[in-house]
Amino acid sequence: MDSLVQILVADDSPIFRDMLKKMLLEWGYEVITVPDGRQAWEILRQENGPRLALLDWMMPGMEGAEVCRLVRAGIRDRYVYMMLLSVRAELEDVVIGMESGADDYIVKPFQVEELRARLRAGRRVLALQEQLVEAREALREQATRDGLTGLWNRTAIFDILQNELARSGRSGKPLIVLMADLDGFKPVNDDFGHMAGDAVLRQVAARMRASVRRYDAVGRYGGEEFLMVLPGCELPAGLVLAERIRDAIGSECFRAGDAEIRLTCSLGAACAVAPAIPQADDLVREADAALYRAKRQGRNRVEAAAGG
Repeated sequence: MDSLVQILVADDSPIFRDMLKKMLLEWGYEVITVPDGRQAWEILRQENGPRLALLDWMMPGMEGAEVCRLVRAGIRDRYVYMMLLSVRAELEDVVIGMESGADDYIVKPFQVEELRARLRAGRRVLALQEQLVEAREALREQATRDGLTGLWNRTAIFDILQNELARSGRSGKPLIVLMADLDGFKPVNDDFGHMAGDAVLRQVAARMRASVRRYDAVGRYGGEEFLMVLPGCELPAGLVLAERIRDAIGSECFRAGDAEIRLTCSLGAACAVAPAIPQADDLVREADAALYRAKRQGRNRVEAAAGG
């Protein structure tokens, strides 16, 4: 028995439709049936529509081949495996059907076991496609995430900043950038070793993520320096968030093996307010200058950019 998979059956013959449904149910499929191509297209185009479809070629309103063309042109987020069913057995018909976007073509009447075998082949294709999507997502994750902390990497957080600045320019909503740097982190590596330093950085990243809002972005900008993008945030609220982050870092010791390590961080904040939306580089430089002013004034503090 095949494991439960959703499949769409479109055929204008109620007798043939019911026969297919009974057979597919016995094979373990979850079956949706419709009497014409237009309804088939409406179901397939849904966000969680079936990934398998048996389509009669000749149906009222919209033929199966036209459904195939619409699916191939209009559904980009997932692959739908479609099999055309037809009494038309000439080679020319098969070619036309396959060129419409169908994955397989079976002539009526057909052998039951042949249909079952071809559906299994279709499911193997879908499984392979899922593996390819997962592999692509894994590569995308590797390309955008910092391997140590799991935060956005430098390139990705800068891209996020540029996108959010463009959105702020359109919406008129402000945006805050925070630059954070751990105070006195180098002795951690020197005294406890780089493994301990890595453990501390992972814990720092977790505390930062827990301190910001769900839709804020946190990235590792380099070494022990972090960049945070806070969309829709005015400077007073941004400074409150910065103080929350500073407190989260300095309030409890970090653990690395048996060692307890206490650290603080300094932060600089810069604000972009429409219509004077700066370039991403300029806004980061403003936040960086505020950060180093916080360092010069004793560390473990938050400073806003001049004019912020």
